[in-house]
Amino acid sequence: MEELASSAPDVTVWIPQLHQETGHRPDQIRETLKLLLADNTIPFIARYRKEATGGLDEVEIANLADRFQYLRDLDERRQTILKSIREQEKLTPELEQRIQQAETKQKLEDLYLPYKPKRRTRATIARDRGLEPLADLLAVAGTTLSDVQQWLQALNEGQEAPLSEDDALQGARDIWAERLAEIADLRNALRERLHKDGRVLSQVASDHEGKPSKFEAYYDFSEKVSAIAPHRYLAIRRGEKDGILRMRIELEEERAHGLLRQHLPPFAEAFAEHASRVIADAWQRLLAPTLETDVRVDLKLQADEVSIDMFGRNLRQLLLQPPGGAKVVIGLDPGFRTGTKWVVIDETGRFLDHGVIYPVEPKKEVEGSRTVLRDLLQRFHAEIVAVGNGTASREVHQFVREFFQAEGITAQALVVNESGASVYSASSIAREEFPDLDLTVRGAVSIARRYQDPLAELVKIDPKSIGVGQYQHDVNQTRLKQSLDRTVESCVNFVGVDLNRASASLLGYVSGISSTLAKRIVSHRNEKGGFQSRQDLLTVSGLGPKTFEQAAGFLRIPEAGNPLDRSAVHPENYALVERMAQDHELTLEQLVGHEAAVGRIDPTQYAEAGAFTVSDILQELKKPGRDPRKDHQQVEFDDSIQEVKDLKPGMRLNGIVTNITHFGAFIDIGVHQDGLAHISQLSDKFVKDPMEAVTVGQAVQAWVLEVDEARKRISLSLRSTPQADPKPRDGNRKSGKPERRKNRPSGPKESQPREKPLASGDFQKDMAQLMAKFNKH
Repeated sequence: MEELASSAPDVTVWIPQLHQETGHRPDQIRETLKLLLADNTIPFIARYRKEATGGLDEVEIANLADRFQYLRDLDERRQTILKSIREQEKLTPELEQRIQQAETKQKLEDLYLPYKPKRRTRATIARDRGLEPLADLLAVAGTTLSDVQQWLQALNEGQEAPLSEDDALQGARDIWAERLAEIADLRNALRERLHKDGRVLSQVASDHEGKPSKFEAYYDFSEKVSAIAPHRYLAIRRGEKDGILRMRIELEEERAHGLLRQHLPPFAEAFAEHASRVIADAWQRLLAPTLETDVRVDLKLQADEVSIDMFGRNLRQLLLQPPGGAKVVIGLDPGFRTGTKWVVIDETGRFLDHGVIYPVEPKKEVEGSRTVLRDLLQRFHAEIVAVGNGTASREVHQFVREFFQAEGITAQALVVNESGASVYSASSIAREEFPDLDLTVRGAVSIARRYQDPLAELVKIDPKSIGVGQYQHDVNQTRLKQSLDRTVESCVNFVGVDLNRASASLLGYVSGISSTLAKRIVSHRNEKGGFQSRQDLLTVSGLGPKTFEQAAGFLRIPEAGNPLDRSAVHPENYALVERMAQDHELTLEQLVGHEAAVGRIDPTQYAEAGAFTVSDILQELKKPGRDPRKDHQQVEFDDSIQEVKDLKPGMRLNGIVTNITHFGAFIDIGVHQDGLAHISQLSDKFVKDPMEAVTVGQAVQAWVLEVDEARKRISLSLRSTPQADPKPRDGNRKSGKPERRKNRPSGPKESQPREKPLASGDFQKDMAQLMAKFNKH
């Protein structure tokens, strides 16, 4: 948490507010913030400092850290604003109190607006001409036109360029319009009204009218600001950025004018018409544009948070997919014209050999390909053939299965998700690992290793290139990177890392270990051999006590002499475990991993260590170093279904969930094109969050509802029986249904990406979020 540890403020200032917002006890908040400010990582705090935090989990600690950082930034801005207004000698006790009580950056800026240095405006020009007294005169009861004329005559005396009556009144109106626009409470009220009653409108740009595009669903679109779904807003923004759409956010003028009237003093009866002109000008020229920008920013922030959260949850599920384990694997990167690249890796993931076969069209050298595979299986005793799920995957997988069946081979052939493998193969990490291999061969290595341990391989790839989430290129990239880095770090430390086998990429995500230090650990391991104990880590150059404290508990040494070095028990608690063993007249070997022996330990005897700590230690001692991920699953596709044209409504097929969005889940059913199961089709029960019903990598059985062969769009259902258009059930969002204007055709009923969803950020891969069926529900 470098951003928090940059300075060490007194955290007590923010504890009352954080307590009110989070519900956490003040002592939990205080101790957690102290740990964060002392540069402890979130995984370390959540796992090994539960006594201090009261058992807060990683999400709660991360949220606390983010909110604390916001409050610190807010306070820094508050002090800057107070200093500026004080230097202008305009800071009143009432204004200072309001600034001190402002809870958001937006409210602070609203209060600061009248005192903020600004460029010359129509109002400042009018003030320079001496028209401010005239503006005040208009709001004095009983002021007549004759009074204004007399005042103006006095102003013009001796002037080389006297002001006309119209120009003077225009200047007075400009002053009043700016005064209105700078009232903090009014701006806030109008902003809230825009959020509540405003509408997001989009239309096709004139030079694209009548032309088909990926944004046709938004050519004539209207939806309330309060109801628009994040993915729809991001889609419209992308269309606007591409010059295909024009977007605006509008509020009925009468609603806005009504609020402005409440804040404008009554003008003299003779100038009542000028009051209406002030209100109209203040709204149209000064308030509407800036408040529309504010609301756009708010909607973008909301959409970013929702999308980033969904991306993070997808990524976590993908990273924590079950590992296949330490087996010799033949990895196949399938292809048609260029052939299928093959590699062999041993039980530890070490590269052994590579080559190319042509088992499918156009060359279709079946016998030659069989001979190569037969030789590899015999020579390396391979147990697994892992086929990437890209181009030609079904054909190559079927070839391998038929070959195994024909010859009675017991090795297993399966399909592996290869998203991001091409990105890895061209990366600096891949070049460092395999400088002498072609990038296509590196991709096959990645596929093979994905079977053994998906997490260890996927950490080498930029999370945005893995192929989960939605609109990852449109959200705040800094915030996205922070969230995804936290997710990867959380997953790596949740699983634990084999210190003697992990790559530098994997070690770089271990708590407290930087990428530079990870490389030093690998170099030390290569030069001096594997680590025999966790304590040996301290011999690595640059790895000190603080880093050791942060990292040690998450590192495993399966070959270590001390059984605790094979577990998640932190070295700081070794003495406690040794005392437990001694108290029960056992050796560590007799205690660690023996549930019956551990079960006889009374945790209350060691209460001084803390209830959380003792409980975690006893749980770990029962199954030390256990991989928390589930067992590996294999999905067998229907061999009779190869392409989209083979699909018929009513079929029920095996599939695997590849990506989850807010409106449904994409499912690979083995036809080179993922289908979409809309959120209403994920379960027989009402589903609010798709992740309540499915997970990335989950094996499912899906009904085929609709097939659009021309567009390669497939509509699927995971319900017990296929139902094409279920009626909205209680709880389905109604207010968010987009409204289209009359005489405009609605979009098609379903939409899926033309290729694997969201793998490259191309908009055609996000089509499902733009069109039809989710608009119904």
